[in-house]
Amino acid sequence: MFDRHYAVWPKGVPKHLTLPETSLYENIEISARRFPRKPALLYYGAALSYADLKNHIDRLAGWLEQRCGVKKADRVLLYMQNSPQFVIAYYAIQRLTAVVVPVNPMSKTEELRHIAADTGAGTVICGQELLAFVQPLLGETLQHAVVAAYGDYVSAPTDLPLPDVVAAPRAAFDMPGATSWSNALAAGLAASPHQASHDDWCVLPYSSGTTGAPKGCLHTIRGVTATLFGSIAWNPATPESVQLVTLPLFHVTGMQNSMNAPLFNGATLVLMTRWDRRVAAELIQRHRVTHWRNITTMCIDFLSDPGIGRYDLSSLIGIGGGGAPMPKAVAAKLKELTGLDYIEGYGLSETIAATHINPVDNPRPQCLGIPVFDVDSRVVNPDTLQELGPGETGEIVVAGPQVFLGYWNRPAETAAVFFERDGKRFFRTGDLGYYDEQGYFFLVDRLKRMINAAGFKVWPTEIEAMMYAHPGIREVCIIATPDAHRGETVKAVIVPKDDAKDLTAEEIQAWCRDRMAAYKVPRVVVFADALPKSATGKILWRVLQDHERSAASSSPSSK
Repeated sequence: MFDRHYAVWPKGVPKHLTLPETSLYENIEISARRFPRKPALLYYGAALSYADLKNHIDRLAGWLEQRCGVKKADRVLLYMQNSPQFVIAYYAIQRLTAVVVPVNPMSKTEELRHIAADTGAGTVICGQELLAFVQPLLGETLQHAVVAAYGDYVSAPTDLPLPDVVAAPRAAFDMPGATSWSNALAAGLAASPHQASHDDWCVLPYSSGTTGAPKGCLHTIRGVTATLFGSIAWNPATPESVQLVTLPLFHVTGMQNSMNAPLFNGATLVLMTRWDRRVAAELIQRHRVTHWRNITTMCIDFLSDPGIGRYDLSSLIGIGGGGAPMPKAVAAKLKELTGLDYIEGYGLSETIAATHINPVDNPRPQCLGIPVFDVDSRVVNPDTLQELGPGETGEIVVAGPQVFLGYWNRPAETAAVFFERDGKRFFRTGDLGYYDEQGYFFLVDRLKRMINAAGFKVWPTEIEAMMYAHPGIREVCIIATPDAHRGETVKAVIVPKDDAKDLTAEEIQAWCRDRMAAYKVPRVVVFADALPKSATGKILWRVLQDHERSAASSSPSSK
């Protein structure tokens, strides 16, 4: 057992957690009984109480069961932006002991098609702005859709600027299988009694693991409970806590730290559908926000606002997140403005949020943190799995209650990322790092082929597979290139076909924008006569990647 980090363990925090055995839906049920009139959600000034939240959850669950045929263990796609409807839909699916499949709302039809077909989902719950991407799949892969207008929950006048998708009126539509959110709730249908155990499946977020084909990471109620309950214990919160929700809730960090944990606690969520630094500052001031989880780029943008000093941020008692290392200068500015350290953590879709977090009373900058409750994390030689000591770089591996069961319907790929040691099942993260003498872990590089664009994980082989459908592309290789704002971004190196030598970067980007989420679209496109290959003809992506990094480190702007 790795325990050297116990020397810097947060004061007063237990090293082991006995997990509650309630289901995720029961957590809401209990909070609604405890605090029926308390605001569970604040959405651009409009409040939804815990009692009303539970009522809406139950009514949507009744529709999903009686009209869409959703039953235990069925997968349901949740495809929408941050909103009260996201929260309600998530828990309505849990009410039926079905499985939430959170889908990035930036995804387009083909990306949605893959996830729908892979999971066998028959039902999707989506925002009305996304219905156009769902429509081609209705009657094909998907049979039912519940379509939400976010603005329905802005039930009171507000002086806050609303995102376009929230300000938009409810749109009319007429297509087989699709029902409006308002009609689904108005039907007033009741669901069967809720029954669930900790071993039941509950969430299936998509990741690419160590290869490029997106695949589902199957989690049980027990695993989800481990990180949501651990979040509260690590950074103590109470029912009086107020959580600013700016992280996307489809992502495991937002899902756990910004939604599931505070709702378990009976706290209040202040929801934002789109990031806006001035609106965020105003909401912190207006609602006396106490906790805010974000990604590093959000925090940088927030602090770069020349007017930030005009806002009262004194209610904040905890700020943290990750996605990319926090620059020391930005962390210092945050400390000067709020008196708070930025608490960085580390986790993956496969671990349903954090396995490592910095101690609140002793954080290290640009550090993953230390292993949290009941997590055994080590560093091993990626070729031999031999354990390495302090300061030695190898692959970070983890064992703990939050580690997923495996990749959905992919036993071979699941077997490849696990090994047994000391009676424990260790997950190979694919990340290279080391730990120091006190047990703090640091990230060095990746074994897996992945680009981290402002916290969004981009899988090069997935993009390449999509781009090979372009009629003018003979070969393509996707690599990471440095980006001042995003940390790194997507670069495409393309060998055009002989009859497409006049291809332009703009044409490639426009083609990609029509077919993939915006964060996947190559920001940089270059053309080449050939790509480096092995003796067997395999494209040597790492040669291009190493060349890109070498060029970036030697450029004047990097010094």
